[in-house]
Amino acid sequence: MPFPFITNRSIARQLGEQAMWVQRAFAGGAAAIAGLTLATAAWAAGPHEAPIRQFADSTIRAWVSNPLVIDAIRDQNARHARLSQSDIDAMDRRWRNETSAANRPLINRTLENRLSQHLKDLKNNQHGIVTEVFIMDNRGLNVGQSNVTSDFWQGDEAKWKETYLVGPHAIMIDEIELDESTQTFQSQLNMSIIDPETGEVIGAITVGIDVEAII
Repeated sequence: MPFPFITNRSIARQLGEQAMWVQRAFAGGAAAIAGLTLATAAWAAGPHEAPIRQFADSTIRAWVSNPLVIDAIRDQNARHARLSQSDIDAMDRRWRNETSAANRPLINRTLENRLSQHLKDLKNNQHGIVTEVFIMDNRGLNVGQSNVTSDFWQGDEAKWKETYLVGPHAIMIDEIELDESTQTFQSQLNMSIIDPETGEVIGAITVGIDVEAII
């Protein structure tokens, strides 16, 4: 469903209004801060959510039910079953270090796997709506991704906690943020991924959405 009344100006206006509320809250004390909380909650559930939810239902649910996706997550869950938190932290540190290095074996191995190649194709076929997509296992570690992420472990972030830990059919849509590198307004769609044979949650997906493109 199109939303012709929503423009980049309206998004910018929402951002400006939120900034104004922040200033008033600090100036007005506890009562104003309470008002800020309500205003922020209302803004977070803004006009971008409806088209993104429609996109989740029409497109992303098919992505996460693909056997290639399910098999890749199952395989990594089995391989990572005995990892300790120290092991996970070490892998995450290695990934972070590789983002600024010439030699990137962990990053390259992940970006070149079959799932990552599939996700790149899915992203490229969405005519600019999708800015990035990555899939996480049951520990919050990346299984495959279309782009290099800043970290390898997402298990300490809301994108994983509010989907994988919540259960089947969980969905969380982030607030709109301005991407400084592209000067576009973006949001992230986050969903749990279910094993079709068991009905259990086995992972999660994050999809970056160009808000101006989808509305």
